[in-house]
Amino acid sequence: MIKFIKNFRKDEAGAVTVDWVVLTAAVVGLAVAAYTAIETNTNALASGIATQISGETTSLATK
Repeated sequence: MIKFIKNFRKDEAGAVTVDWVVLTAAVVGLAVAAYTAIETNTNALASGIATQISGETTSLATK
């Protein structure tokens, strides 16, 4: 039993897996944050453009 515990403490295969899981989670988190920022700004830009186009067509119709 003591030999098993010593071997278990020396084995680093699980630690490498944990490192990769943490790094992957960080990359996914950054990707989600970037997607959210891009989506929000794109929606705001599209709304601004739609408002501008709507105003132009209204002003052209009244002329």
